[in-house]
Amino acid sequence: MTNSEITRSLPKTAVPAGIVDPVESARAELKAALAAIEIKGNFPRRIDKASKRAVAEARVFADRNPSAAIAGAVGVAVVVGGAVWAIARALAR
Repeated sequence: MTNSEITRSLPKTAVPAGIVDPVESARAELKAALAAIEIKGNFPRRIDKASKRAVAEARVFADRNPSAAIAGAVGVAVVVGGAVWAIARALAR
């Protein structure tokens, strides 16, 4: 395995082993640290991934148990409608 093949198989936040040159090692550590910060700090991307994961899980649940999924959707609609009604009523007073 060449060094470029090892680098390709590692995640962005990992530092490849076997770097002898201290400058290259420092660059690799900095690159990994910046990638980790970018991954942790990119909230829109994390929210997008979490919402896609939740949608996929909801679809699997709805496929396995459609009646419970319908009941859950009705329950969510009642809660959201009640909250909107309560806010509108409070603002109207």
